[in-house]
Amino acid sequence: MPRPLPVLPLDPGRVYRTRDLSRWARNPTRLAGRLVETGVLRRLGHGLYTQPRASRFGAVPPSDEDLLRAFLGNTLFVVTGPPAWNALGLGATALYADTLAYNTKRSGAFQLGGRSFRLRRVAFPAHPPKEWFVVDLLQHAAEAGVSRQEVMKAVGRSLAAGRLDAGRLRAMAERYGRKSVRALLDWALEAHAS
Repeated sequence: MPRPLPVLPLDPGRVYRTRDLSRWARNPTRLAGRLVETGVLRRLGHGLYTQPRASRFGAVPPSDEDLLRAFLGNTLFVVTGPPAWNALGLGATALYADTLAYNTKRSGAFQLGGRSFRLRRVAFPAHPPKEWFVVDLLQHAAEAGVSRQEVMKAVGRSLAAGRLDAGRLRAMAERYGRKSVRALLDWALEAHAS
């Protein structure tokens, strides 16, 4: 007869890795399995579990950021792609079926908690300003469903209106942009300065 499960101080809504359960058991994988069987935890995939947080509409799934934080082991990451690009107001209106995230640990396509994530190991600032997202959008204009020329016109208008910082945009392009993107932004920044 299996031993009764201990009452664990789990936080509803938090995402746990199997190794997080090792403070309560010598075999955290077995403990995780028993907690899933009893409904205390829900398996999300790739060694991730959550204790569902209840709302009046049912269980609330963990956020993309919580899933990525647990999956990537608290390494730096930034969620980018259409939601971030569309919010810039530079003409992008694309949608993806998955979430694009840059990180310092993994690349590939992953299913976590019933959602799709595309992870890429690329350089990015720890706290990306909106000017970095402009550079990112220009590098992925085709994926965003917008031409670079349309984006550049909108960048020019945003610079003129003061919604983008020219110095920060130049710094982000120099540090993170491809040569073609740097050339486009150099031209736009020179036009803005005159």
